[in-house]
Amino acid sequence: MRAIVIRGIIVALLVGTILTFINQFERVVALETLNWWKTGLSYLVPFCVSVFSALAVTPE
Repeated sequence: MRAIVIRGIIVALLVGTILTFINQFERVVALETLNWWKTGLSYLVPFCVSVFSALAVTPE
């Protein structure tokens, strides 16, 4: 279980950063304040998908 969570965090950091850059490109380039709601979801969704999919294929 610990390995799944760690892998989920790594995936969330990588994918979340890319999604944040894509979705808020203008704000990132202009060094403006990011929309924290969108940023949080950009990291939370990949984490959940990674963890849930890993748990779905893990034998009980």
